[in-house]
Amino acid sequence: MAIEIEDKFDVPADYEIPELADLPGCAEAVGPKTHQLVALYFDTPDLRLAARGITLRRRRGGTDPGWHLKLPKAKGARQEIVHPLTRSAKIVPAELSSLVLAYTRGAPLAPVAELDTRRSVIQLVNGAGVRLVEIADDRVKGTVLGAEPYVERWREVEAELVEGDEKLLGKVGKRLVKAGAAPAEAANKLSRLLNAAGPVPRVRLAETRPGSAAELVVGYLAAQAAALLAQDPRVRRAEEDAVHQMRVASRRLRSALKSFKTIVEATEALQDELKWLAGVLGEARDLEVIRERFAHRLDALDPALIVGPVRTRLSSDLLDAEHEAYDRIREVLGGERYFALLDALDDLVATPVLTKAAKKPADSLDVVAAKGWRRVTRAYAVAQAVEDPAAREIAMHDVRKVAKRARYTAEVLGMGALAKRAEAVQEVLGTHQDGVVAQERLAAEAQNARLAGEDTFTYGVLTGLERAGAERAWEEFPRVWAETSAAVDRLL
Repeated sequence: MAIEIEDKFDVPADYEIPELADLPGCAEAVGPKTHQLVALYFDTPDLRLAARGITLRRRRGGTDPGWHLKLPKAKGARQEIVHPLTRSAKIVPAELSSLVLAYTRGAPLAPVAELDTRRSVIQLVNGAGVRLVEIADDRVKGTVLGAEPYVERWREVEAELVEGDEKLLGKVGKRLVKAGAAPAEAANKLSRLLNAAGPVPRVRLAETRPGSAAELVVGYLAAQAAALLAQDPRVRRAEEDAVHQMRVASRRLRSALKSFKTIVEATEALQDELKWLAGVLGEARDLEVIRERFAHRLDALDPALIVGPVRTRLSSDLLDAEHEAYDRIREVLGGERYFALLDALDDLVATPVLTKAAKKPADSLDVVAAKGWRRVTRAYAVAQAVEDPAAREIAMHDVRKVAKRARYTAEVLGMGALAKRAEAVQEVLGTHQDGVVAQERLAAEAQNARLAGEDTFTYGVLTGLERAGAERAWEEFPRVWAETSAAVDRLL
């Protein structure tokens, strides 16, 4: 996997690359070196990948032949996943086709276009010979495949960061523009070609009145649906924090649908499916969190207190369970129920069922934030009235959940101060809950160790640490609640 940071420019046929070696940090411009690249692009018959800005190609020639999957740009960088060339030129490797299942949703992949590019490459290097930026001057012949092929020719220039910094990349871009280049109108070559041949389908988004409640809510729902979808390939690859981010997106969507049911209605079935997806993701996420938690605890312990194969049980054994959980996630993410959920999200942002209140100004929704916080105070009052300590602990977990919902609601409305206050309640109760869950896991692992004839001393030490941390959070909560309540009263 690679992260691309690059800028693309449209240039006329007679464009001349300007002098670049005199830019700060550069010692010389090496090249040009010429390559002939032939790339065959794959998509569904209705161009579902192109609609999302995704390219999947098999390329011959140049310095990086192979299969390339480029996912949409995020924060200026595109994620590119590379696979070696395979014998078949018409069958996409399963490793790559599986990564775009959330976009294809089971539709077949087939060649849709071919790009034949004569590339001239110049490399800007420093005094030590380190490549800083690569400038590719491309003369392209593109062909849209079909019964009546469509052919287009053009020239473009790409400046890609190698070992340099983004400041240098910016200076290169300015120099290219000054010489007559213009920032590329298309995100990539395939997009340019397909749009020239005919309209490419786009992600549908409902038309809403500017400044309205509908614009705010539907825009937020669309952003979270896109965030969920963007994490799908990363989850399939078990990349760091991906399952967490996907789970958060599903929870934010469900929370928004609950909180803004006076704006978008008829979403109960979708809420249930989002809850199901969050649950599917939860097992791997919980194992990931608890494994990392125990690793930190053990690293901080005096080595003399670590007796027996406790690290194995609390690291590799948990990691094995985590891998199994990821296998179950991948199975779900390849199923019809998940695809139906994604279809429902597409329909939600394209054709939401809006109420009359959706036409009101966006600031009319501030009352929803106040209602959200009142739910938190009611939940806290209920919990405080419970006399049994164990039952009260369960009730306080409900306080945490409604505080999280209040936080998400405040974030939708741009009420950052309220969101921070709700998060403070959520965090301290979360710290307590995490300690409780950790103790339960340690008890189970200690029992397994005991049955295997292993020393369980270290499990007791860790349990003591977790109990102390949970109790500190529990004791701290009344102060946090008092400060938060006073602050929220001022805000609302």
